[in-house]
Amino acid sequence: MSTLTSIHPRQALFGAEHSTPTLPVCDHYAGEESRMLKSMNLQTELAEETGRAIFDVTLDLEDGAQVGGEHEHALMVAELLTSGANTHNRVGARVHAPSHPRFEDDVDTLVKLAGHKLAYLMVPKVSGTQETQRAIECIKQARLKHNIGRKVPVHILIETHQAVQQVADIAALPGLESLSFGLMDFVSEHRGAIPASAMTATGQFAHPLVLRAKLEISAAAHAHSLVPSHCVVTEFKDRRALSKAAERASKELGYTRMWSIHPDQIPVIVEAFAPVTAEVDDAVDILLAAQQAHWAPISHRGHLHDRASYRHYWYVLERAWLTGQPLPAEIRHAFFDDHGLHI
Repeated sequence: MSTLTSIHPRQALFGAEHSTPTLPVCDHYAGEESRMLKSMNLQTELAEETGRAIFDVTLDLEDGAQVGGEHEHALMVAELLTSGANTHNRVGARVHAPSHPRFEDDVDTLVKLAGHKLAYLMVPKVSGTQETQRAIECIKQARLKHNIGRKVPVHILIETHQAVQQVADIAALPGLESLSFGLMDFVSEHRGAIPASAMTATGQFAHPLVLRAKLEISAAAHAHSLVPSHCVVTEFKDRRALSKAAERASKELGYTRMWSIHPDQIPVIVEAFAPVTAEVDDAVDILLAAQQAHWAPISHRGHLHDRASYRHYWYVLERAWLTGQPLPAEIRHAFFDDHGLHI
């Protein structure tokens, strides 16, 4: 088909400056060594079906390390990152907060020993723009010190009053790839003024202060081409509650990624963030017709489409690919496999 050799949608619709990160829709956390290894093995197992990792694994130093054993924990995480279990290079790590005395050691240890394999570093509990900037600079300096040629993407966890208030300025800082919302700490910071019910799967979408924070984080991320990542659902055995929360995060609040804290949550999140089959079919038809028309306006099923809707449908198609949905071989080869979109 001649259209498949034409200009790629990313180049046609966004130009050379388009740099929105392409990340899996699920970010799974593990803090204990056996669970870390199990999660990495599951990532590899599921990737065999799709040819790519459909979820990221974040190895947790902040909540995973024993008090007094932080350095040893960081060494163990670095060893896992560089092991044969990290088959797709989609494993990151959460370090301690910048205010914690072990933050710099966490960063230095991981970058020195595994900087070439780190998918990203998650920095929690930033107090605001200045502290975020210092954290980014610390990671950069560690990279330069240890001659790591690649940049290490930085993910920021927004969970304090000041960080929410300054989230637009934080999102504008260079070096960031994603913003996450920390529900539990955000609620706790309100000193009991927000009820515990706001930390549940349904209550977190009902309380105005929590909902406002989620919306501000999502909006700031999109304004600066970052990936907004939604918070956890702690009821890890309630698949129905998780599915509803993930669907609301995706369809109502604009989040394109979500945290998992139990392996059983991963397929539920991936499914909830995946586009429906009918919309994927429309995206294929519309983008192929647009490409054939050299990206001029077209008519599809009685509707006019131009570059504005083409961009929307490109993101639909990209999301289908990210979530492992089956796509025609021609589409995969022309739009993804040979265009630097591997995960």
